[in-house]
Order: sequence, then C-alpha cells, then structure tokens
Amino acid sequence: MPAIEIDGLTKRFGDVLAVDDLDLVVEEEEIFGFLGPNGAGKSTTIDVLLDFIRPTDGTVTVLGHDAQREGEAVRRRTGVLPDAFHVYDRLTGRQHLEFAIEMKGADDDPAALLERVRIADAADRKAGGYSKGMTQRLVLAMALVGEPDLLILDEPSTGLDPNGAREMREIIREENARGTTVFFSSHVMEQVEAVCDRVAIIDDGRLVAVDTIDGLRDASETGETLYVYTQSLDEGIVEEVAGLEGVGTASIDEDRLRVTVDGVSKFAVLHAIDADVVPVQDFSVVESSLEDLFVRYTNERRGREQEVET
Repeated sequence: MPAIEIDGLTKRFGDVLAVDDLDLVVEEEEIFGFLGPNGAGKSTTIDVLLDFIRPTDGTVTVLGHDAQREGEAVRRRTGVLPDAFHVYDRLTGRQHLEFAIEMKGADDDPAALLERVRIADAADRKAGGYSKGMTQRLVLAMALVGEPDLLILDEPSTGLDPNGAREMREIIREENARGTTVFFSSHVMEQVEAVCDRVAIIDDGRLVAVDTIDGLRDASETGETLYVYTQSLDEGIVEEVAGLEGVGTASIDEDRLRVTVDGVSKFAVLHAIDADVVPVQDFSVVESSLEDLFVRYTNERRGREQEVET
C-alpha cells in the first residue's frame, strides 16, 4: 500500500490556482523529494495531506486513510516538521518533549528522542538559547513522538549552515532506516539530491516530472555535459560541433568547449569532434545536478505553454 496517493488534487484560493490537477504516489519506506521554487504549491499540498485545508477537487489518501474524512487518524500516524515553527524560549528541550508526549498520549523517552536528533546534551537548557539548527532538531524530535509511520518535512534545511544541513540529512536517513516513509519538501536542490530515492518537480502548482534523479537525467539531454579541451577554439568550431549528431548544445566555457550530449554516447560525440572538427587534447564528464534538471524541465513546460498561447 502506498504511503501517499494524490489523485487530481486541485486547490484554489479565490482566483489563485495553487495546485493544479496533481497526481502523485509515494511508496512506503522511501525518501521522496518534493521539489519546487517558493510558491510552487508544495506547502499547500502538505496542508491538504494533513487536512489543515480542504481541496477544491481531487482525493488524497495518506497511510490508507482518506485525508479529509480521517484527518485525525492521519495526523496520529504522521510526524511533521513544518516550515514555520516556534518553540517556547523559557522551556527546556526536555520539557518540550514531555509536552509533546503528553499531548500525543505516547510513552516515549524524552532523552532517547533528543539523542536521536543529536541534542541530548542540551536537554535541560532553555530552548531560547538554542541555535537555529538545534531548534530545528528539537522540533524534529517532537515530530518523532509516537514513532510515526510517515515524516513530513517542509523545508527542513532552510537557514542551516553546511554542518547543520549535513546532520539533518543523516538524521533523515536514520529515521528512514527504521522503516519510516519520509516526504521531504524543499527548494534547496542539493539537499533533495543528497537523500531522496525519488523526486517530484512541481512548478506553478503542476507536476513537471517524477522519477529517480538518474531517471530524470536519462530522460533529459542535460544528463551529461562534456568539457572538451581542443587544439584551437573559436565560434566557428562551436558552430560545427553544435551541428554534429548527438550534440544538444555547444558553447565556449572559459578555455574549453562545453557540450551537452543528447541520445548518443559521449564517446561517439568525442570521436566526431576529434575526427571531423578539431583535435581533442583532453576532456572531462560532469553529470547534471538536480538544479540543472529542474531548470531544464520547468523551462520545457513553460516553453510548451507559450507555444500553445501563440
């Protein structure tokens, strides 16, 4: 049974279409990245999953429960790290956990939960003295109360320094290894790429693509980029290379040739450059980042829409 099933989800706020006919399936025990820029519809979708707002149209099932008719059952089995969260400055970390445990009717050990998020040594310090990263992990510890089957993390790395972001990724992996499904919303592409099994790209409320990151690369001509050092380099050479079979784009990048490969092997392109255009002295291959893929997929969608309008 999937952890999350979204079928035709649409949400309007007056004249604003926040989510537009969204279909999505998140499997049990996977780390699923929900990627998009600010305002893409990510937080609105999460609010519908948790029955904080009602959809205009469509159905949402979470852990086998209808999210609108059985919202309480969904929230009981779900831990949430919201994008906007607050702690009580005068309460200690331990007191926050004791409060969350009491509210959820659970019997967790506050010290054990704080240990899981790596702030056990600050259990008896007031949260007002916590750093941004410690505060975020405290709220995550509260989300772990009751051993939830699903963790929903809305922008969990926002504002964290590199060390804090790395620690958050490690905690996410550990919780997933316990059998928890993680639905991980972010616009920080490096964080999504580092931890997620699959990724959905959403833009202007519409699903643009969903696959593994390798699958997105394979389906896009930005899957691999060649950086080629040649005996000579000018715009005439760039134009010739751009006309070769299997070349998506060609351009000058500092003192080298930048070539994207489309539909053929990189070695076939290298051979064609060397044999038919200019001798190749050296080369390197770089896989496209998730940011490259995001730009590619969203630009393609917007390009199609402009064609329809014209």
